[in-house]
Amino acid sequence: MKKFLLLLVSLILLLGCSSKQDLKKIGIVSLVEHTSLNIIKDSIMDELKNLGYVNGENCIIKFKNAQGDMSSLPTIMQNMKNDRVDVLIAITTPVAQSAISLTDNIPVVFSAVSDPVGAGILSDINDTSKNITGTSDPIKVDQIIDFALKTHNDTTKIGYIYNAGESNSITSLNKLENYSKNKSILIEKISITSSAEIQSAVSALSDKVDIIFVSNDNTIAEAMPILVNEALKYKIPVYTGADSMVMDGGFASVGIDYVDVGVETARMADKILNGVNTKDIKIELFDTKLNTYINKKTAEKLGFSIDDFKDIENLVIVGE
Repeated sequence: MKKFLLLLVSLILLLGCSSKQDLKKIGIVSLVEHTSLNIIKDSIMDELKNLGYVNGENCIIKFKNAQGDMSSLPTIMQNMKNDRVDVLIAITTPVAQSAISLTDNIPVVFSAVSDPVGAGILSDINDTSKNITGTSDPIKVDQIIDFALKTHNDTTKIGYIYNAGESNSITSLNKLENYSKNKSILIEKISITSSAEIQSAVSALSDKVDIIFVSNDNTIAEAMPILVNEALKYKIPVYTGADSMVMDGGFASVGIDYVDVGVETARMADKILNGVNTKDIKIELFDTKLNTYINKKTAEKLGFSIDDFKDIENLVIVGE
């Protein structure tokens, strides 16, 4: 009887371990903690839940944040490979660039990559045959600066702060410089390597520019309150490349809702887990359904009333 009970317990444990091993594994990697990426990550998790994925019950979700340390990404990717995840969701351009190393064995879905071709992630925006697909959020630089010039119509110089190590920021800089060629506008650019340099960058621009524009740069995004507080000392408005950066104090932006990006990313991962090949999942470009985002508190500090913007279509007020 005792031997039978031991055998029964062993069998139950074996079946339990086997069922755990059979669960689908979803890897999610993000670069750093800030509002934009948190919105995307939370949206992905919510949509996975809506699609029926319950961590620990019918799937295993492994989330890792690189905490802004790009040098840690190869190790994180190797760990995901060792864990044999069935799909890897890569949030941000640097993470997606590192995730390419997995595509021989693991399908990758990237999220919020502004320029996947320019970043070397894809050879063509329509080619998803190399076991990688995802969502792209091209920053609407022209529309943002058009709005900025209407709102601050005496602007002749624009400050641009960015991390040159982020290819998405280089893409936006190129767009900004191309835009300025057809306008009587000068671009004053300052490259930084960490958020600790933001205050000095704003100070250096304070007597040179009329407005500041920052793209969806992760180094900038994680320190938006610092940037905004410093810029407001000089009454300089900060226009941004993402709605979340307006939520964090930026004055205004024209762009998409990043919740939608997360939802579509999760749906792509779901398709892969259900047997669809990445080559049959085309890149989802989020370049329509644009909103104009205004931060109410920042606008008032700059001397505006929200009534000044009431005639704008698809207006979203934040910071109330």
